Amino acid sequence: MTSRAFIAGCLGTSLTADERAFFRDARPWGFIVFKRNTQSPKQVAALTAEMRETVGWHAPILIDQEGGRVQRMGPPNWPKYQSARAFLAINDPVRQREIVRLSARLMAHDLKSVGIDVDCLPVLDVPVAGSHDVIGDRAYAHDPDQVARLGRAAAEGLIAGGVLPVVKHMPGHGRARADSHHDLPIVDASLEELRAHDFRPFRHLADMPMAMTAHLVFTALDAKNPATISRKIVREIMRGELGFDGLIMTDDISMKALSGSFEAKSRAAIRAGVDVVLHCHGIMDEMIAVAGAVPEMTGARARRAAAALGRIRHEPEPVDLDAARAEVMAALALSA
Repeated sequence: MTSRAFIAGCLGTSLTADERAFFRDARPWGFIVFKRNTQSPKQVAALTAEMRETVGWHAPILIDQEGGRVQRMGPPNWPKYQSARAFLAINDPVRQREIVRLSARLMAHDLKSVGIDVDCLPVLDVPVAGSHDVIGDRAYAHDPDQVARLGRAAAEGLIAGGVLPVVKHMPGHGRARADSHHDLPIVDASLEELRAHDFRPFRHLADMPMAMTAHLVFTALDAKNPATISRKIVREIMRGELGFDGLIMTDDISMKALSGSFEAKSRAAIRAGVDVVLHCHGIMDEMIAVAGAVPEMTGARARRAAAALGRIRHEPEPVDLDAARAEVMAALALSA
């Protein structure tokens, strides 16, 4: 049966009977895992297998595993990873890029070994002075070209390990002066400023297989609608000006930056041209509402989904895990 255009989470470390029944009926295209769902490697591997069993195919399973503040799988069961900003302390640009790629390759190993094959990384946002710290050290740098260079290194490391990268938050969250988890940020920068700064990393990585939208209003582009539900921004900017032809998913549809019911928000995102709606929290009535509002994965969205997943259906690049971890730790320690 054809999947529906949404990604869903669950509440605990295994699926409840109600969750299993819902996923079998609603057929989400993918799933997402959070810290609440990660107890041990064996448990996460069982959960991801259980998720896929409900939909009857090797559906993509996502996680936000960036390092630093955003790490859903962490100690004591998994290694601690540095924030994106930490790599700036490595002075040699070539070495800096090598270590970013190697760190992401190690992350991919951790994820792949428990059945997770999509990581919502790299963050391509470029912070500016006065912006909210919701991005902060999650960004690689304040220079857009440096962000693009290191973001590509991270994406390459993930793909080498058989994990799909998701560039975020398109077309750029760096100027936000509010946290979109709680409020709707308004960005008043001119189109010229956005093109020169915010858009640049996304334009450089337009060949990536998957992207996540930003819940921000850009007054120079669409003074009324946040990017996630703006037809102009999704179709003219993301698809057109930035040249992105990969799968576009929303940021979490539950975030307070978006107003209205879950049905209305989901339909608005789909109408705007987004391919897949993301719902993170595993709250059943909300998931039911999202599932009822989104279409099946057919046509162009199905083509983009298949192309994206095709990038990770390969044997992971060999890596000496102990040597690689020692190399990353030494590089960051020497630069500290």
